[in-house]
Amino acid sequence: MDIRDKIKDLRDLLHEHNYLYYMEDAPKISDFEFDQMLNTLIELERQHPEFFDPNSPTQRVGGGLTKKFKTQVHRYPMYSLSNTYSKEELLQWVSRLEKALGDEKFEFTCELKYDGASISLTYERGKFLRGVTRGDGAQGDDVSLNLRTIPTIPLKLKGDYPDFFEIRGEIVLPYDGFKAINDQRIKMGEEPFMNPRNTASGSLKLQNSRQVAERPLECLLFALAGEELSIRSQMEGLEKARSWGFKVPPTSILASTIEEVFSYLDHWDQNRIGLPYEIDGVVIKINRFDQQDKLGYTAKSPRWAIAYKFQAVRALTELRSVNYQIGRTGAITPVANLSPVLLSGTIVKRASLHNADQIEKLALRIGDGVYIEKGGEIIPKIVGVKSENRPPKSAEIIFITHCPECEHKLVKEKGEAQHYCKNQYDCSPQIVGKIQHFISRKAMDIDGLGSETVLLLYQNGLIENVGDLYFLDREKLLHLERMAEKSVDNLLQGVEASKSKPFTKVLLGLGIRYVGEAVAKKLVKAFESIDNMREATREQFIEVDEIGDRIAQSLIDYFSDHRNILLIDRLRSQGLHFESLNKITITNSLFENKKFVISGVFKTTSREDLKEKIESTGGTVMSSISSKTSYLVAGEGMGPSKKKKAEKLGITILDESTFFNMIEP
Repeated sequence: MDIRDKIKDLRDLLHEHNYLYYMEDAPKISDFEFDQMLNTLIELERQHPEFFDPNSPTQRVGGGLTKKFKTQVHRYPMYSLSNTYSKEELLQWVSRLEKALGDEKFEFTCELKYDGASISLTYERGKFLRGVTRGDGAQGDDVSLNLRTIPTIPLKLKGDYPDFFEIRGEIVLPYDGFKAINDQRIKMGEEPFMNPRNTASGSLKLQNSRQVAERPLECLLFALAGEELSIRSQMEGLEKARSWGFKVPPTSILASTIEEVFSYLDHWDQNRIGLPYEIDGVVIKINRFDQQDKLGYTAKSPRWAIAYKFQAVRALTELRSVNYQIGRTGAITPVANLSPVLLSGTIVKRASLHNADQIEKLALRIGDGVYIEKGGEIIPKIVGVKSENRPPKSAEIIFITHCPECEHKLVKEKGEAQHYCKNQYDCSPQIVGKIQHFISRKAMDIDGLGSETVLLLYQNGLIENVGDLYFLDREKLLHLERMAEKSVDNLLQGVEASKSKPFTKVLLGLGIRYVGEAVAKKLVKAFESIDNMREATREQFIEVDEIGDRIAQSLIDYFSDHRNILLIDRLRSQGLHFESLNKITITNSLFENKKFVISGVFKTTSREDLKEKIESTGGTVMSSISSKTSYLVAGEGMGPSKKKKAEKLGITILDESTFFNMIEP
């Protein structure tokens, strides 16, 4: 046997034993024997680096370093789920499903909602290709090096897997592993971690993969994404994923009625304490994929799935005082200062009071005993008052009438729950907040510039709006505290690099009220340039999908203010993009009015480039085959059903080389 075959056989054997140990809980060899085999492979790979394989079992031990995680766009967006805390709202959701699906019968899948870090794994020809964090749903961080150290992420699949697909899951830290980590940290005189979820999420961003390998993380999988999967339902997908070697929790069920769903919810609400992992609810989905496709998505969430959240654990503490925070939009948020109390593994000292109406509704007074819970919130909230123990001299909470920063009179607009400071150009927290929003990851994502640095620059008079970022002086920056040459150079390089960000990022960064990520994308697609938006009427804005009166009026107000126009012109003068760069230039009319479907994996091009080629010659790319389809461009691994349908309809099937010969004779 030559050395290549010996290495391959050892890898295959170790993959199999790893699967038996972590997935089947049925090891066939001792830990000592496994370690001996692994050490042999490590030595062979050291002696023969020409046979390196990123998916070798030896990569489980880690050791690679990552200075900066690369941003990776998700091929299929990772949508968030709509949440509910009541069975009444679940019934309303079911009613909407029935209305949308008409006479079609449907079933539900129920799966426990594990509380960890969401991840998307990509596999090509049965091998692990990459793993990306959820990020903002459209893009995340490539943490593949760290993920390879997690034993429950298979590096090589078994069975009848598709050629190319993604699978979504949750990186979790079991309670036992979390306790073991903290016991060790306490023994070493270090501060213990506060909860398993944050520890799991933080582990994925460690720069040394060897440290990740030392943490007993697990990956629980729950959803497939792809185009040629030959799978018809969520439950079938879970079963297939399990057979390919993924760790799919066995607690999922198929429910024919909402009553069966309720029974599942009640069972796990009462029995979740005994689980080895943290959960915070149940995810309920329509089982059949064709019905999911029919129901579709909102801008943020699938209509065919919903998360039922269990009631959060509560704690009782004392309300000591109330202060007020000002957001970048001028919204005033009252915040309760509490006697410190332990809640779900963290010490809580503050809780959001949301607005004046909430204070009035709870009839809150300083000194009250209050019930707090997290309930999915980052900042805990007050949900009740223990009024029977109210101190006789408790103080009434009088909501402020003027901004605590600039003393501008507050306004509460009709239909709004919050009070606002309208002094946006002279109120410090609003100015700083707008700049911090501009540099944030979802917007311009400027390397070398964080929220604290923005505050430092503002306090030293170097910036007053986002336009000033592009006129920073290096010498003045070097005179600031904590700003060494390397920090300054990184900041200036990050600012310069941000000039290449696409129009959607720039538009989002402007911080126009109600214009979030999804709305920014729709506006760019509809109007293509900032100049077209400036000239648009209220009616033209409302014609855009999911943009109503409120957003339209906000856009009209923004473009009516000359200070905003001056800012846009100033940013444009520095090279920022205020028009879409994704508009396809029609180079010829070869495929004018022709409709294409793309399927499979291609050797010399990506699907995105292929789509661009088609559109540049006048063609249109469709998602599914119909009688109107002109051509099917077929790559490797195309599903047989798609080919059969194309042949039945008499549609011309082009392979990769034939297509390129047609457009580049």
